[in-house]
Amino acid sequence: MKRTEGMPLWVFLALANINTRKGAAILYWSSLAFSFACIPLSWYLGDWSWAGFMFAFTAWYWLAARWVDRHAQWEQS
Repeated sequence: MKRTEGMPLWVFLALANINTRKGAAILYWSSLAFSFACIPLSWYLGDWSWAGFMFAFTAWYWLAARWVDRHAQWEQS
């Protein structure tokens, strides 16, 4: 994705190598699945930071994709 003039840095960093809405959806859903997979691992290890970070990153990807959706800046294929 190319950074446009009005695009915030946090959106660009989240989706820097994602060019299409489909790619962003794949990133979001795979991140969400991995977040849920981290729950048993975190419970077993007694360290919830993995699950916490993964859910935070998932929210970041979703918010970045939502920003691009609202500003219609996906590349057309």
